[in-house]
Amino acid sequence: MSNTQTADIGLGQTILRRAAITPNARALTFEGQTWTCAELGERVRRLASVLRDGGIKAGDRVGYIGLNHPVFLETLYACGCLGAIFVPLNFRLTGPEVRFIANDAGISTMLADDMLRPLIDEEKENLHCSRFITIETDADNWEPLAPLMAAADPIAASEKVAVDDVAFIMYTSGTTGLPKGAMLTHGNIFWNSINVCFGEDTMDSTTLTCAPLFHIGGLNVTTLLSLAKGIEVVLLRAFDAGQVLALIEEHKISTMFGAPTMFLMMAQHENFASTDLSSISTLTCGGAPVPVPLIKTYGERGVNFCQGYGLTETAPFASLLASDLAMVKVGSAGKAPMFTQVRIVDGDNNPVAAGVHGEVCIKGPNVMKGYWNREDATAEAIDDQGWFHSGDIGYLDDEDFLFLCDRVKDMVITGGENVYPAEVESVLYGHKSVLEVAVIGLPDDKWGEAVTAVVVLEEGAELSLEELRDFAGESLARYKLPSRLHFMDLLPRNPAGKVQKFKINEQLGL
Repeated sequence: MSNTQTADIGLGQTILRRAAITPNARALTFEGQTWTCAELGERVRRLASVLRDGGIKAGDRVGYIGLNHPVFLETLYACGCLGAIFVPLNFRLTGPEVRFIANDAGISTMLADDMLRPLIDEEKENLHCSRFITIETDADNWEPLAPLMAAADPIAASEKVAVDDVAFIMYTSGTTGLPKGAMLTHGNIFWNSINVCFGEDTMDSTTLTCAPLFHIGGLNVTTLLSLAKGIEVVLLRAFDAGQVLALIEEHKISTMFGAPTMFLMMAQHENFASTDLSSISTLTCGGAPVPVPLIKTYGERGVNFCQGYGLTETAPFASLLASDLAMVKVGSAGKAPMFTQVRIVDGDNNPVAAGVHGEVCIKGPNVMKGYWNREDATAEAIDDQGWFHSGDIGYLDDEDFLFLCDRVKDMVITGGENVYPAEVESVLYGHKSVLEVAVIGLPDDKWGEAVTAVVVLEEGAELSLEELRDFAGESLARYKLPSRLHFMDLLPRNPAGKVQKFKINEQLGL
């Protein structure tokens, strides 16, 4: 643990303190079952005991892979009570991807749901984990959670943690093809919550969580803050437009977080027009700007959007656009929140004037501690002044509203998921028909951007999109697979040999 002064803002202390303050308030509802704050606190205490009895101590890493489930949150809080580090894994990853992350993080105990357990079983002999816990149905060579919890003697209290102690590690896709683990501290989570509370805090009644909890957006835009405030969270195992609409009406949902694609699917659902949306104060959207037609569609139903920009590394909010400005500042990601700064810099890391494009940099107590076991990557991302360099290109207008223009790292955002071309390209290059390949994002009405492979074929070779997807699907999560395929005779490059992706679009006429 760090030598930094301890403070009572740790995730474990927060949830147990909430249980003491409002024990009878509804905390969490999942598939027809509701837990009060006291009941949730008791489950966290018991799970902390289960982990402690299995050898987990401060600094140890505990992994979770599965769809949204109360045990995800209970594990996160239980880790916080012990000073351990929670590592959520993207349930869309393939076996090799999971193997890399689990071993890179040094996960010693792994929890998995029924759907993901077979994936872990396939990789067990390659994992350095010493304990495997199944959270639902019993399985061979797995410890079932229910009897462990029933037999556990709840811990008395949460361990004290320091503000800069790591609470959880979230892995982001790397531009070099290998994911990096962003270390988010208890202080990062606390200050993100404070930023939200000092901004447009829309969490005054029931919150719906349907975005994946392994994403910083699904976890820390509304979910953790709501639980800390004693506001009920209705948790959905996975997003389904029809179910979301039904739950909004049934539970009088006040707010939810989602990507534009999710809100589009809801608007296109047959029950959208008949669903009572009057309980919604604001919908919080991230991942990409909300299209104006979608803003208008919901506006006609009396529902506004609060938009923002953020990254895993900033826990996540770097800027917020209040709902009343959605149509005034169309395309803007808003302003930096109260306790965070945003600036735009040139290639020499010098701030630029309003309206001038440059790299978006963020500074504040919500910025991550660094990348796990990657001092080089940390030094590259966070400069000696403490500014995090996002790799995104944007500008500030004369009122300090942030506008995003492009991505230095060429990241593709499809359906709210981040896809890094270098990772996909490294796999596609392994196909026998591929001589050269570049992966780009092209506009898509449904997903925001479509992952697009631009291929130069080996002489005499042929290749179909289906064949390429089947090949890549053995190594990559489905959301990373190309959904479009184009061919070129030669990829355009600059004098240094770097592929010029903007020229690909020009040459293809896209």
